Amino acid sequence: MPADARTAAAPRTGRGQPVSQLVRGFLMGAADIVPGVSGGTIALVLGIYERLVHAISTAASALGALVRGDLRETGRRLAAVPWVWVLSLLAGIGAAVLLLSGPLEQLLVERPQEMAGLFFGLILAAVVVSWRLVKQPRAWLGVVAGAAALAFFLFLGLHDSTHAAGSEAVTRPVWAFFLAGAVAICAMILPGISGSFILVLLGMYTEVLGAVNERQIGVLLVFLLGCGLGLAAFSSLLTWLLDRHHDLVLAALIGLMLGSLRILWPWPHGLESTSLGAPSGSVLVPVLLALGGFAVVVGVDLLGRRVSSRREGGTP
Repeated sequence: MPADARTAAAPRTGRGQPVSQLVRGFLMGAADIVPGVSGGTIALVLGIYERLVHAISTAASALGALVRGDLRETGRRLAAVPWVWVLSLLAGIGAAVLLLSGPLEQLLVERPQEMAGLFFGLILAAVVVSWRLVKQPRAWLGVVAGAAALAFFLFLGLHDSTHAAGSEAVTRPVWAFFLAGAVAICAMILPGISGSFILVLLGMYTEVLGAVNERQIGVLLVFLLGCGLGLAAFSSLLTWLLDRHHDLVLAALIGLMLGSLRILWPWPHGLESTSLGAPSGSVLVPVLLALGGFAVVVGVDLLGRRVSSRREGGTP
């Protein structure tokens, strides 16, 4: 569909007030900072997902026009982006990250097993939610997911430990933040797939939290640059893959999530080790947090489905 036709077809709602957008952005940011909870899912629940994806697509098409040297088309497509709406949402997301990353990093240091238990439940629920997004469940998709899970599980076992949770200093090179941002941002806009989960897989989750808490502006700008360019470059590819191989892509992602549970097993040292130990010490709290995290994600997904079905049915 041409860009101007998409612009005309974009949902026009009364959700442009900056204050309400700040609140929505804060909720999305709070979800994005926790592995297993997708900001895209929150956007779906809030009824702004389609408009958000359309705004991202329009901005990406403007960048494409700029690369081609078509300045007139670039300006026209930039003018079609609801900037007040988008910037208010981004401000809310940024506020959530700044306010919540500190307490979260402290909990990772002081309560590693409990936080690992919580994340374990969140990711396990994300697997359930993502599988429900598969349009035509088939046995071979289960084989793909199982193979991806086993391969990633074994790959993680090649490393004795992950980066220590809650490290105060950034230890990764700057280019790693750029790549992490470019890859993670694509997951952040997908319902059911968490961008923070991708950062956990890349070993960059605590690094990014540390950079935020230490206010390392240069590193964060590089990360944000990676987010912006990654979103512009990969959003079209991601859309193409989901349009043509939707179920296969989801099956592979589900497999990665299942394999990643090796990182999130709470014992013996939470996120600090990929070694699988028997439950010891604090057992009840990690288990309860895992169950609670699972229930929250599944509940948010059910709420999102209910809201979506009501909108499709014309129910106000």
